Amino acid sequence: MNYTLFPLRELKKAKTKIALFQASMSLIGDQMFRDVMLDDICRQAEVSRVTFFKFFPKKEDLLVYTMRVLLTQWIIDIEERSLRGFEGVRYILGQVAEMSRANHGLMPSLIAFLAEMNMHPKMPELSQAEVHLLFEGHEEQGARTPDMFEVFRKCMSEAEQDGQLKPGVSVLDAVQFLFTVFYGAFLTSRIYAAADVFPVYEDHLKRIEKQQSKEEFSDE
Repeated sequence: MNYTLFPLRELKKAKTKIALFQASMSLIGDQMFRDVMLDDICRQAEVSRVTFFKFFPKKEDLLVYTMRVLLTQWIIDIEERSLRGFEGVRYILGQVAEMSRANHGLMPSLIAFLAEMNMHPKMPELSQAEVHLLFEGHEEQGARTPDMFEVFRKCMSEAEQDGQLKPGVSVLDAVQFLFTVFYGAFLTSRIYAAADVFPVYEDHLKRIEKQQSKEEFSDE
């Protein structure tokens, strides 16, 4: 990692923000984000409260930053693996399921925050130093502001091209359904105390994904 690419001041800022992000991820565990103490985040990241608020005017801004970093990494992974259509969607849902095992409270915290906001928050821009530290080797993709709607739209457009969508399901209908699944199916799994959210996601995807016939399987 070439630290000489950036002024020392910018590099220090980037390292501090990332340290706060990593501290919050390690502390949240089974808690809701609102229950994680700001002093604990600062102590683990070894920064003061004053420094925290220089970078994140509100504690919840750190939660939005977390969304930005995670979604960007998932998009990079999808591009690196050349995943198309439902493969890309399943990758994202699989990452949510895996994340929820280690950080049980993170996804409910995101959902609760979005419900309070009544809108999807604007993703923060990252400095070049942050992009380099977080996504080394993938700086071009890491610098782009991620858009979940666009990710789902691209995946469903590919699914339509590949004949994966059920007849009568448009790309827009599928995208709207995926947002419902992304948040709603997760909450459903919690209500019914499902051990793993991914099978719940999978059951919902079957409603819009065209199932291959025996003849199609035999032709592969």
